Amino acid sequence: MSSNEYYNSSGTPYANAPGYGEPHHEFHGAAEEAAAHAEGSGDSSLFSNVLGMLSGKKQELANEQVNEEHAVEQHKSFYGGGHESSAPQATSDNMGAAAAMQALQMFLNSKSGGGSSSGGGQGQFIAMAMAQASKLFDQQSAQGNTHEGASKESAVQQAAQMAIKMYMKSEMSGGSSGGNSSGGGLMGLASKFLK
Repeated sequence: MSSNEYYNSSGTPYANAPGYGEPHHEFHGAAEEAAAHAEGSGDSSLFSNVLGMLSGKKQELANEQVNEEHAVEQHKSFYGGGHESSAPQATSDNMGAAAAMQALQMFLNSKSGGGSSSGGGQGQFIAMAMAQASKLFDQQSAQGNTHEGASKESAVQQAAQMAIKMYMKSEMSGGSSGGNSSGGGLMGLASKFLK
């Protein structure tokens, strides 16, 4: 039989397909790196599942707009001074947006590039975003501030999607010609977002 035996009519791989459940090659190592950054808040299987859901959606996400004002607002609410009393009820969407912005700051502050299991650049940024979302969910859950419809996996997915969109936007704005120069585009993005 052809390789089509592994896919259903919508093109989704069946569980017996070779490589099913493994992160897309572009995100190689990101699940393990996210687990390390999460410091016990989430394991690699959680992050791997999210990356699997996003596999192949990179171009689709690149075409979506980044809601910059929303992301900045959520970041200030959850990570700004005195956020414990002023943070809105935590949904998967606003936690994901806030976590992606926090990851952007951390990514640019680290900017070592090397020593990253995901090869630096996009994979490292996505790993940081997923880890921050996982930790933020646990924090908000402990405070009893999470919306009943929120889940850690959904928050992590929202953060990863936002990170991909932000990274792709920085690429399209001419911030990268490949390799380690990717930091330039994100730096410009950060200066626009995080004033």
